[in-house]
Amino acid sequence: MATYARVWIPDPEEVWKSAELLKDYKPGDKVLQLRLEEGKDLEYCLDPKTKELPPLRNPDILVGENDLTALSYLHEPAVLHNLKVRFIDSKLIYTYCGIVLVAINPYEQLPIYGEDIINAYSGQNMGDMDPHIFAVAEEAYKQMARDERNQSIIVSGESGAGKTVSAKYAMRYFATVSGSASEANVEEKVLASNPIMESIGNAKTTRNDNSSRFGKYIEIGFDKRYRIIGANMRTYLLEKSRVVFQAEEERNYHIFYQLCASAALPEFKTLRLGNADYFHYTKQGGSPVIDGVDDAKEMVNTRQACTLLGNFDSYQMGIFRILAGILHLGNVEFPKHDPLTIFCDLMGVEYEEMAHWLCHRKLATATETYIKPISKLHAINARDALAKHIYANLFNWIVDHVNKALHSTIKQHSFIGVLDIYGFETFEINSFEQFCINYANEKLQQQFNMHVFKLEQEEYMKEQIPWTLIDFYDNQPCINLIEAKMGILDLLDEECKMPKGSDDTWAQKLYNTHLNKCALFEKPRLSNKAFIIKHFADKVEYQCEGFLEKNKDTVYEEQIKVLKSSKFKLLPELFQDEEKVLSPTSATPSGRVPLSRTAVKPAKARPGQTSKEHKKTVGHQFRNSLHLLMETLNATTPHYVRCIKPNDFKFPFTFDEKRAVQQLRACGVLETIRISAAGFPSRWTYQEFFSRYRVLMKQRDVLGDRKQTCKNVLEKLILDKDKYQFGKTKIFFRAGQVAYLEKIRADKLRAACIRIQKTIRGWLMRKKYMRMRKAAITIQRYVRGYQARCYAKFLRRTRAAITIQKFHRMYVVRKRYQCMRDATIALQALLRGYMARNKYQMVRNHSVLPLHSNFISAYLRDEAALLCSLGSLKCVCVLLCIVLKQNITVNCNLECNVLNMSFHHHHVSLLYFLNTFLGRQSPQDYHMLNEDGELWLVYEGLKQANRLLESQLQSQKKSHENELESLRGEIQSLKEENNRQQQLLAQNLQLPPEARIEASLQHEITRLTNENLVRAVMLLEQALGLADLSVPVNSHQFSDGNLPKHYIVSFHFPSEVGQMENISPGQIIDEPIRPVNIPRKEKDFQGMLEYKKEDEQKLVKNLILELKPRGVAVNLIPGLPAYILFMCVRHADYLNDDQKVRSLLTSTINGIKKVLKKRGDDFETVSFWLSNTCRFLHCLKQYSGEEGFMKHNTPRQNEHCLTNFDLAEYRQVLSDLAIQIYQQLVRVLENILQPMIVSGMLEHETIQGVSGVKPTGLRKRTSSIADEGTYTLDSIIRQLNSFHSVMCQHGMDPELIKQVVKQMFYIIGAVTLNNLLLRKDMCSWSKGMQIRYNVSQLEEWLRDKNLMNSGAKETLEPLIQAAQLLQVKKKTDEDAENCCSSQIVKVLNLYTPVNEFEERVLVSFIRTIQLRLRDRKDSPQLLMDAKHIFPVTFPFNPSSLALETIQIPASLGLGFISRV
Repeated sequence: MATYARVWIPDPEEVWKSAELLKDYKPGDKVLQLRLEEGKDLEYCLDPKTKELPPLRNPDILVGENDLTALSYLHEPAVLHNLKVRFIDSKLIYTYCGIVLVAINPYEQLPIYGEDIINAYSGQNMGDMDPHIFAVAEEAYKQMARDERNQSIIVSGESGAGKTVSAKYAMRYFATVSGSASEANVEEKVLASNPIMESIGNAKTTRNDNSSRFGKYIEIGFDKRYRIIGANMRTYLLEKSRVVFQAEEERNYHIFYQLCASAALPEFKTLRLGNADYFHYTKQGGSPVIDGVDDAKEMVNTRQACTLLGNFDSYQMGIFRILAGILHLGNVEFPKHDPLTIFCDLMGVEYEEMAHWLCHRKLATATETYIKPISKLHAINARDALAKHIYANLFNWIVDHVNKALHSTIKQHSFIGVLDIYGFETFEINSFEQFCINYANEKLQQQFNMHVFKLEQEEYMKEQIPWTLIDFYDNQPCINLIEAKMGILDLLDEECKMPKGSDDTWAQKLYNTHLNKCALFEKPRLSNKAFIIKHFADKVEYQCEGFLEKNKDTVYEEQIKVLKSSKFKLLPELFQDEEKVLSPTSATPSGRVPLSRTAVKPAKARPGQTSKEHKKTVGHQFRNSLHLLMETLNATTPHYVRCIKPNDFKFPFTFDEKRAVQQLRACGVLETIRISAAGFPSRWTYQEFFSRYRVLMKQRDVLGDRKQTCKNVLEKLILDKDKYQFGKTKIFFRAGQVAYLEKIRADKLRAACIRIQKTIRGWLMRKKYMRMRKAAITIQRYVRGYQARCYAKFLRRTRAAITIQKFHRMYVVRKRYQCMRDATIALQALLRGYMARNKYQMVRNHSVLPLHSNFISAYLRDEAALLCSLGSLKCVCVLLCIVLKQNITVNCNLECNVLNMSFHHHHVSLLYFLNTFLGRQSPQDYHMLNEDGELWLVYEGLKQANRLLESQLQSQKKSHENELESLRGEIQSLKEENNRQQQLLAQNLQLPPEARIEASLQHEITRLTNENLVRAVMLLEQALGLADLSVPVNSHQFSDGNLPKHYIVSFHFPSEVGQMENISPGQIIDEPIRPVNIPRKEKDFQGMLEYKKEDEQKLVKNLILELKPRGVAVNLIPGLPAYILFMCVRHADYLNDDQKVRSLLTSTINGIKKVLKKRGDDFETVSFWLSNTCRFLHCLKQYSGEEGFMKHNTPRQNEHCLTNFDLAEYRQVLSDLAIQIYQQLVRVLENILQPMIVSGMLEHETIQGVSGVKPTGLRKRTSSIADEGTYTLDSIIRQLNSFHSVMCQHGMDPELIKQVVKQMFYIIGAVTLNNLLLRKDMCSWSKGMQIRYNVSQLEEWLRDKNLMNSGAKETLEPLIQAAQLLQVKKKTDEDAENCCSSQIVKVLNLYTPVNEFEERVLVSFIRTIQLRLRDRKDSPQLLMDAKHIFPVTFPFNPSSLALETIQIPASLGLGFISRV
């Protein structure tokens, strides 16, 4: 489907509406076929005269940009739409428009002004962060320091647009980032001036609950180190009429309501105050209360601010007394004067005089003076004029004293001015106040236009672009109409001097002078008392009524004289030297030039008195002071903040397009856009252009020279060379060209996406086809298998049926056959039986056979029994022969073994069997068995074997007795040797100590050797004694067959005896004992170091103050200085010298502090002394002698424990010192890491080509391309490696290293996340992927260093979650389940696609998240506290190093200490 251009068309309700062309436009067409966004078709008629086409709409990828000048099409609808999208959808109230910061009042408290936000913006480039008032303040502060030039921040806008708040936040920023040059906390005083000025100069209007009813310019002074030293305030055009009159739903100045709310306080009893509804000056508006504001509490804040300023703390009650008097004066009615009594009492003046001059007037002629009563109306006007005059003078007095409180004695080096002044105003009825306000805005707009024009010219000349004059609106004719000779102000002052001058005559003079002569001056058709001026923003109709009275601002001199004669000291001060104060050209001592002053009308001119200055009108004063302001602004570098009021009903985040566009036209934003659009508004560096539009280049187009590459590509892409210009460092594009390039880029990417989609879809379809084919084949295989199985089953069933049929048929046939066979056999049997019986009868009848069966049977039985008995005897004889042969063989083997009792058992048992068996036989049986003499031979063999065994037993017994005798002799000799050694020991006791130790050791070794030998002999004796268990066997025991059971047991000697079989006990005992030689040490050190008391400072100097971690310390044992110091402490403890211990520990602690103060910004130094302080602390614990620490020591280390002093208090001091050093270490590494984090974690493209640089406006952000000197992720990892290696090299405790690493990772995560939340350009899908990759690299580093259990990974969880949020789907309610926190809502609001193919987050989705958050009690804090330091602990880590082994290197220069 073809897509056509989108345009903006005018709309009476929404100002501009978006529409899309349905048909291509051709030159000459009078009507455009359009379709609105809501789907309605429309025919748009072109202007037949101009034939101007509707403005084009920007690509969606550019909508919502931080800088309006980044838009390719720069015009009013684009600006309005961009502001609306940012304000409504993204909840962003700040937007750049070139050099202007546009601030839209949200009418809601936002968490974007805390100290954490200030710290985040401090030191950042203006384009690197999202638009903010803090960014403007930081830019002003940075330029002041860099360019050595004073700065100004000009804040303007309608009432209720947020000017005062913006100015207040700018001053708070300066106070926070600069600090104070003295201990007086000047920055706090500067901020304290705000509640005072708001209470006396701000009021509730229909548009704003805290509207500033005066203009002010505050100069914040700085010294050479750019720290605040003081401030000075100038005020402009206080709205005095508000003191006596308030419109419906409006209030008087806040201070009056604060007084009424505090009337019950004891100190206010004398003021006789009441409710605000009681006083005429506070009840006219009918709205004495502001929702959400506690006036009593505000009074407390105001009084605290007065106390903080200090110099007029004593004047507080006097100020409140005068203000209360003004309230009572307003209740004075004529002819009743009851409240006047209270007024006179409070003011300290005579009641009669004040009552008289309120009702009378003195008239002076050339010859005499008259006192004339005045009417009730004139008396009321005189009362109100007096009230206004008192309040105006009190206001000026307070401003003057605030300036004195903020004045500094230190010489001011530079300043930053903050101008909070009313914006362009137009109402249904516009009077003198609106005229002055709009006059001031004309002057400011002229200065603004010139500054913008100047910046454009400087940029073109800097880039060497041909400069063509740009036509821009110059409002000098309008300014001339107002202030030139015979201008409106000149004619007004002239009319004020006329005795019978009036508003009507002045209007006629205006018509006669300017009507039809000046194009900017018009007369209304239906009025002769008004005039119209065409201002730069709009036409404004002014009503002439009241101009003269307000310009003269008359008050009767007699009333002022009464006030000057007051007994109340403060009141006359307000009117001292009034003529001098009223001079607009003479500055006060604090440099203030007041604008709103009152001319006092004299009753009579005194001789010789000049009253020129005295008669200066308000308009004349305002013109002079405005000229002074413009001179000041022109001498500074201006920064502009334009405040916009989004709606008139104070609804939060509600955007009224009509009201917004009026203010945009009035504040000069659109003029800025117009000036920029007239030239080359879009500007790209060559690197940014190459990075963004690399996709439009072919490989052969890419050259080594980026500038030439960009030139070649642009010449092919944009044929009209007037559409762009090449500067030295940037490419300049005319309006619309970036949108054209974006369209080409989007088309190229869309084609690439289509190709990728085609390939992916083809691959997916092929995969799907292959899966379907495989599934089909599988189904076919299973179906065919099923069919085959069914067929096989059929065949089996068929075969089974045939088999069954076969067997059934066979059975039937066989049954039939069996019946036939049985019948046949039966017949044959019967027949044959019959025939046999017949034959038998025949035989029986012929013969008989006798048989002797009994004789034959008996004979056969006897023969069988005889054969059986003979067979069994033979078998027994054969068995005995075999057994005897085996026993003879076993007896032969007994010669080599100890008795085998098992053989005796078998042998005796066999003989017993033979005897028993043979005994039961008869003599005939013996002869039958011994047919061949076999039994005799067996018996003889057994007797020989018995005799052999007896002889062997006798010989073994004899040898055993001999060995026992020899062993007893050897034992006797050992006893004698023992006695001899005891005698030697007694002799050794009489030897010297050293010889005695050596002899005792030698004796001990000899004793142990002898003891071992005795034990060996006893083991051998026990082994040989086992032979006694063998019992001799004689023939009787064999013959009677009774064998004891213990003969059957067999014994086995232990293996130890088997190992000593080849060594006789005699050989062991007879071997001579050799004395053992013990090497003597040169000296046994006790792990202590001795030094002289006078060498203590030298020790501290060499070991602490002058020891460099690099060089000497690198080659030392980790913690060596700590060991040396502790060994010195040990020696002092050994000497029981408490003075020496205390002095050494105190000097050590002070020395470490001195080193850290001197070289506290060096990471290696801080790390080195943190490690040594912890080791010193561990040594004091390890050798303290406490059981909890001693259990970790070796016995030798326990001998080195301190014996005389308990140093637990010093352990606490050292622990506190270690905590301080740790915190300093964290600050040092934070200062090192801080410049790397944002660049390395966010800006640098670790994965190249994932994201491109979007078009930027005038506020250029830091390039994300890795140039030389740009920090990358590798830079961060290299720095982490450096930190880790240094800490390990210094021997820092592993647990402490883990805590440092955890803190480092927290800083990285917090700073990265904070910047992500403050940078809309970083909230995209591709940036989320970059962050996830960077975090994975950091986790890999932790894994390599074996630090995964340090808790460092967990500190990155918020950053990981934010990165995941940028990548996850963000559409449905299910997607919202895991997206709930204030930070997440901020990320979603900031989410900005980098390419057209990324989808924006729907507003409905964000609202769903916010609804889910209502029930949660999460912390409202948006940013993480990057300055947070985790609590540090120092787990006890005992050292295994023995103190006595420590050697002191000569390189330390500690030759004056010696080891003990």
